[in-house]
Amino acid sequence: MTPESEATPSGGPGPAGADALLEDAARELAPGASGNPLVARIAAGAAPRAVFTVLALEQHLIIDSDRRSFRHLARRADGDPPVAAYFEALADGEAQALDALRGLADACGPAAHAVREYAPRAGCQAYPSYVARLALTAEPADVVIALTANFASWGGYCATVATALRTRYAFPDAACAFFDFFAEPAADLTRLAHDAVRHGLGASRVTPRLAYRYGRLLQAYELMFWTALGE
Repeated sequence: MTPESEATPSGGPGPAGADALLEDAARELAPGASGNPLVARIAAGAAPRAVFTVLALEQHLIIDSDRRSFRHLARRADGDPPVAAYFEALADGEAQALDALRGLADACGPAAHAVREYAPRAGCQAYPSYVARLALTAEPADVVIALTANFASWGGYCATVATALRTRYAFPDAACAFFDFFAEPAADLTRLAHDAVRHGLGASRVTPRLAYRYGRLLQAYELMFWTALGE
């Protein structure tokens, strides 16, 4: 990945604007092909089924935290309607993801529903903790760029896991719904992200160096999540 001191788009925002900035961020911040051993093991059917129980429990906590963070970012961006609209859509999407997660929890058994008794893993919860920090301190338009780059990687992982759950682990479709939800890029969310960044550029609220720093760390915490799951 690009070092933090050089974490800027190859061409900057320039005349190409929001589209190029978001595309560059997704490309330059993408993790290496060998950067997620657990997803590779899941794809091969070599990971234990218990991984999915832990994933369901951890994601239940992550979704609740991220939804609050996105609501806070939307409130902070109240004076920038396109940016606020992006985070409101993310918060609504987290509610849908939580509904979809129930199918995975049901397929994993009673233990996957024991959220109150569950002791979360620090490595899994580092990601939502950082998102909460960004919600408090970062310029919302910069967070849009960072999250968009991270979602590209997360979506690819979810697509791989969804396929493996069906073909390697014989999970029913209901158990795959959570991963299906994130596997395909959402056209409406993509449009909102581009609108938000375009508005941020026009209002001089985008600092590519910081957006890339946030994105680099989100990618690192994303990989930390999968690593902690596999421990």
